[in-house]
Amino acid sequence: MMPPEPKANPALFGHDHAAASLAEAAGAGRLHHAWLLAGPRGVGKATLAYRFARWLLADRPAGDAPLYVPPADPVFRRIAAGGHADLRSIAPNAGEKGVKLMIRVDEVRQVPRFLGLTAAEGGWRIIVVEQVEAMNPEAQNALLKTLEEPPARALLLLTTAAPDRLLPTIRSRCRRIDLFPLAEPLMQRLLAEWLPELPEDSRALLARIAGGAPGRALQLAEGDGVALQQRVERFLSTLPRPDPRGLHELADALAAKRDGSAFVTFMELLRGALGDAIRSAGRGGPAPDFIRARPLADWAALWDTLGRLADETELLNLDRKQAVLSGLSQLASR
Repeated sequence: MMPPEPKANPALFGHDHAAASLAEAAGAGRLHHAWLLAGPRGVGKATLAYRFARWLLADRPAGDAPLYVPPADPVFRRIAAGGHADLRSIAPNAGEKGVKLMIRVDEVRQVPRFLGLTAAEGGWRIIVVEQVEAMNPEAQNALLKTLEEPPARALLLLTTAAPDRLLPTIRSRCRRIDLFPLAEPLMQRLLAEWLPELPEDSRALLARIAGGAPGRALQLAEGDGVALQQRVERFLSTLPRPDPRGLHELADALAAKRDGSAFVTFMELLRGALGDAIRSAGRGGPAPDFIRARPLADWAALWDTLGRLADETELLNLDRKQAVLSGLSQLASR
């Protein structure tokens, strides 16, 4: 059975240390007004944020696991349905062009007004912001004003997979908790439970490329992640001199999906595989043959170039086929 969305998920896997830290801070009466939950995409940050919010709004019930509120609790049901008056969530929306996600400044400007109201049930007023790095500088500055002068009994729970993209002043005003990738045996068990129809080798591949993040593994499973990873590996095996016809066929296939999801996922997986190879070679470990074609510094620069190319293609609605051809050609031998 697939897990529910974070606000309706009663289970938290592999992050008891983080949940216990939040419970301890609340129990000691020194609960900071803003928390930054950082970790890889899909590792469970939003699940933890809503779990903590439920626990506080349900008046901190005792349970067998940290921050646990049973699904039958009225507070759990209202939050799962998006109907609790003292909790508001903000998440990125698709931009006007491509699939780039963003949090608009007008949404952030509503935060102080919401937090400044008297709690409807006499407790906390809580804002959960998912993927806070999706804010542009204007939106981040609007959020900063609330972080500098928070109302009483107000709490902000921010999740991010890229804390370095936040303003230093935002990071300095938040308490940070890092969530780490899940161990491989736990990932294998969860994927076997959630995706029993997939062959075992496909689940193992998903667990590997998801980097210990179960939510990311599910996203990849839904978006042909296994097939796209196989395309990545086939392409890398042709370096340093890929077949031009094969490059065009690959670019056509990735550009065929009009929503851009295949292009975005392929580029992410390509950068992931390239980054793994660079790190392994840099540490003196095993690395693919193609790595020897260039200095590691060149590969690191190409890794960065691919990221900028993918971002600009989606943000500016550029031709995805040409972006694929441009990026992959740069990886080939000069």
